[in-house]
Amino acid sequence: MNQQKKTELGWVLFDWANSAYSLVISTAIFPVYFLEFSDSKIAFGSIEISNASVYAYSVSIAYVFVCLVSPILSGIADYGGKRKLFMRLFTTLGSLGCMALFWFTGPAYQYGALMAFMVATASHAASLVFYDSYLGQIVTAERADKLSARGYAFGYIGSVLLMCSNILMIQHPDWFGIADGTVATRLAFLSVGVWWILFSQFTFIWLPKDPPAVGHAHWFQKGFHELQKAWNHVQQQAAIKSFLFAFFFYSAGVQTVVYLASSFAKEELHFETGELIVVILLLQLVAIGGAFLFAFISRKTHNLYAMKIMILIWTVICLMAYYVNGQLEFYFLAALVGMVLGGIQAISRSSYSKMIPENHPDVTCFFSFYDVVYYLSIVFGTFLFGFINQLTHSMRLSVLMLMFFFLFSLIWIRKVPANSIRQ
Repeated sequence: MNQQKKTELGWVLFDWANSAYSLVISTAIFPVYFLEFSDSKIAFGSIEISNASVYAYSVSIAYVFVCLVSPILSGIADYGGKRKLFMRLFTTLGSLGCMALFWFTGPAYQYGALMAFMVATASHAASLVFYDSYLGQIVTAERADKLSARGYAFGYIGSVLLMCSNILMIQHPDWFGIADGTVATRLAFLSVGVWWILFSQFTFIWLPKDPPAVGHAHWFQKGFHELQKAWNHVQQQAAIKSFLFAFFFYSAGVQTVVYLASSFAKEELHFETGELIVVILLLQLVAIGGAFLFAFISRKTHNLYAMKIMILIWTVICLMAYYVNGQLEFYFLAALVGMVLGGIQAISRSSYSKMIPENHPDVTCFFSFYDVVYYLSIVFGTFLFGFINQLTHSMRLSVLMLMFFFLFSLIWIRKVPANSIRQ
C-alpha cells in the first residue's frame, strides 16, 4: 500500500472508530436506556424536568462547551502544530466517557451518567474539528466528495458491525455468559469506548505529521488571531455566508432528528427497545447507500443541486413525522432519513472544503468556524426541541418545528452561486 492510500485509509478509519459513539450512544441504545433507568422527572434543585427534555438539554450543554473551546484549540493547532495531539486527547476523553456509562444502573447514578454522556458527546464533537480539517489537505478538490462519502460509509459500516454484536448480547445474553440484557446493554457502552480508542490508533499512525510549531510563546493569542483572519474572510464572501446560514438551519434539523428519534419512537409510538434497534439499524444501512448516491448525483450535476433535493426530502420527513401513527409508517420514515442522512453530511463537508481558498495554511481555523456553526445549530435545535416538549408535552409539535428549519435553509442555499464551489 503506497503512502497516499495509507493516509486516506487512516483518515476514513477515524470515522470507523468514532461513529460507534454516534450510533450506539447518541442514537440507538443509550437514549432508550436513559429514559428507562432514570426518573421520569429529574430534579435540579427545586426544578423538575422530564427525563426526555433533560436528555435533549444535556446534548445542548455539551455542544455549548465545544463551541467555546474548539475555536481556541483549532487556532492553537494551526499555529502550534498540535492538531493530531488534540485529536488524540479528545478521542481518549470520549472513549473514557463511554466506558463510564457501564456503571449507570439506575436513578441513583443518573447524574453521573449525564456527566459521562456530556463528556463523550463534547469530546466526539471536538475531535471532529481537527479530523475534518485534514480533508482538504490529503486529497484534491475533485476527490473530496468521494473521500468524504467514503468516510461516512466506513463510519456506518463499522458502527453497524459493533451494534449488531451488541444486539446479539442484549437479546441473547446467555450465549455470552452474561446475567441479563441490562448488563449486556451496559457492556455495549463499554465496548464503544474500547472500539473508539482502539481503531483510532491507525489514524494517528497514518495521518501526516503536523508542520512544526512556529515558536512556542503566545499560542492563545496566535490562535485567536488566526480565527479572526478566518472570520474576516467569511465576512467578505457572500457565498460562504449564505452557505453557512443554510448549513446552520438544516444541521439543526438533521442532528436533532438523529439525537431524539429514539426518544420520539419510544414516547409517541411506544416502540420496544428491540424494535427501536431494528429501526436504527435500518436507518444506518440505508445511509451507507445514501452517502454514495448523493455523491454520485453531485458529481453528475452539482453539489448545490444534490443538497436542495436532500433538504426538500428532510422537510417532507418532518411533516410526515407529525402525522405518523403506526410503526410501519415509522419504518418508512426511518428509511427516508437514512437515505438523506449520510448524503447531506458528506456533501456539506466536502462542499465547504471546496469553498475555502486553495492552499490556505490555516485550514483548521476555517473548519473550526464551520464546526462552531454546526455545533451551535445542534444547541439551537436540541434546546428548542426539549423546551417545546417541556411546555407542550408533545414531541410531535417539536418535530413540526424542525420542518421550518429546513424551509429556512432552502431559502439560504438558493443564494449560494454554483461557481463558488469548485467542482
